Amino acid sequence: MLSIDPAANTERENYKLLTGSIIPRPIAFITSLAEDGTLNGAPFSYFNIVSANPPMISVSVQRSGGIQKDTARNIRSLKEFAVHIVDDGNVEKINITAASLKPDQSEVELAQLTPVESSRIAVPGIKEAKVRMECVLEQVIELGGDDLPGCDLIIGKIVQFHVEDSIYEKGRIDPEGLRAVSRLAGNDYARVGEVFSIERPI
Repeated sequence: MLSIDPAANTERENYKLLTGSIIPRPIAFITSLAEDGTLNGAPFSYFNIVSANPPMISVSVQRSGGIQKDTARNIRSLKEFAVHIVDDGNVEKINITAASLKPDQSEVELAQLTPVESSRIAVPGIKEAKVRMECVLEQVIELGGDDLPGCDLIIGKIVQFHVEDSIYEKGRIDPEGLRAVSRLAGNDYARVGEVFSIERPI
């Protein structure tokens, strides 16, 4: 077995090890509002659950040369954002939103996604997602980097869930109906495959 010291690697080399090993990764499509009212949208696979009491999620937004991405800057400013679960019905359009646009250009508009009004926050969501979570900012933690932070770890508290009727039953979400997709490495994605159960020890 190889033994690799990450301190001897470049950032890119560590990135390849991380994204190739930590798989599959759920994908959050996040919408946020710029100060001029532009609806920005971007996908993030450094994303997961933080807590159920209260319900909170985390997303790590990587910086480039210490410069914040629009999503992190918008969330820090407005303190609200919407998180959508990416599925095989919307992944093609969501992929378009990964394009590098100016802050006053809308990725949502570019990808021809449909904005939908939120219930508890000012930031619109998108109609094409089967699961949408309205979030308020709980905390931002600047992490990594050498001279400047390498990422913004954003913790959001969910204040409203929206779930498509067809995939919701008795408080549970049907994974086969959701058809969530996940990120692997490079340009690769994965669908939920074979599902198996193992009882947890008492």
